[in-house]
Amino acid sequence: MAEIGPTQLGTMLIVASLVAMVSRRIGLPYTAGLVLAGIGLAYFPVGADLPLSRELIFNFFLPPLIFEAAMQLRWSRFRTEMPITIVLAFLGVAISAAVVAGGMHLLLGWSVLGAAFFGVLIAATDPVSVIAAFKEMRAEPRLSMVVESESLLNDGVAAVGFAILVGVANGEALTASGAALALLWTVAGGLAIGAAIGFVVLTVAGRTTDHLVEVTLTTVVAWGSFLLAEHVHASGVFAALAAGLIVGNLGPRGSISVAGRQHVQDFWAYAAFLANSCLFLLIGSHEAHQPIALVSVPLGIAIVLTLIGRAAAVYPLALPFARSRRRLPATYQHVLVWGGLRGAVGLALALAVPAGVAERGQIIVVTFGVVAFSIFAQGLTMPWLLRRWRLTGSPDAEH
Repeated sequence: MAEIGPTQLGTMLIVASLVAMVSRRIGLPYTAGLVLAGIGLAYFPVGADLPLSRELIFNFFLPPLIFEAAMQLRWSRFRTEMPITIVLAFLGVAISAAVVAGGMHLLLGWSVLGAAFFGVLIAATDPVSVIAAFKEMRAEPRLSMVVESESLLNDGVAAVGFAILVGVANGEALTASGAALALLWTVAGGLAIGAAIGFVVLTVAGRTTDHLVEVTLTTVVAWGSFLLAEHVHASGVFAALAAGLIVGNLGPRGSISVAGRQHVQDFWAYAAFLANSCLFLLIGSHEAHQPIALVSVPLGIAIVLTLIGRAAAVYPLALPFARSRRRLPATYQHVLVWGGLRGAVGLALALAVPAGVAERGQIIVVTFGVVAFSIFAQGLTMPWLLRRWRLTGSPDAEH
């Protein structure tokens, strides 16, 4: 956040607070309201030069958002849904990426490498967008669990696919064994790092009852696990996910004091609100400056292909579970397809596409367009669809 000055930060916080109040009053999804506000903010001097980069998204915004979301996941329910979420996350991203990449190559003549980059980065549903949207909509608990956990998991697959493509763009040879090892390290390495840091810090936290120290230690867990994993080319999202699960499920059993639990929860609720607010304001501010009209045809094709790719991943992969207790009702599958919002992770990867890729400029603009479509067209219609299909829980339902 060093590139954002005090005046800009203060303005963003005021705007975020006003958007939160207005959005809840009129029933507008908070993320959509933030993006709209960010678009408006872009035309004022204070918002004209707000930064947005892969480093800013990954180093500042994703750690608290992923960690806080993982803290709220109950391990027993997460474990129950794990078989289907793993299938959707791993195979689903591969299928969706292949459909989108193939379509962009055949229909628009993009290079194989450029189309592959776009297919991979747009295939994973973004955990930031999905979690924020479903919390606002108070989706049915099991539906929320499946959607949130799958969105958290599938980012790691997109990240390793993107890393492999970066290697290809730099002239490295692509082999099946190399890709498998990269995937294994990204997933297993991230989980191991997050779990190790989580256990170590909880052990230290168990020696104090000072809630300020406990909050500080959980902060170390969130950013430390994410940044260390990214530093060694593992998945920061998987690391923060593992660390959050451990702190959220084991911490209250003795490591975090009874008096400190509420302080920890309140701190991370605020941290997620702050990160989410700033991130989507920045996305909106940069949406306003994208020459979307210049890529209207590629953007329209990309939106259609993204939806087709998501459907091609969800519906067939749900079939093997149709006769089991993990069966996904048809309405759940529809929500997984239409509720597969794109956002921060896709944009971060688009901004990181190597300069040598011929379609890099188009990839960035089209990604911004797909993100805007998912937030406004898909995000704004999801509350209506959830109510129509009777998939909303009570305000106090556990997520």
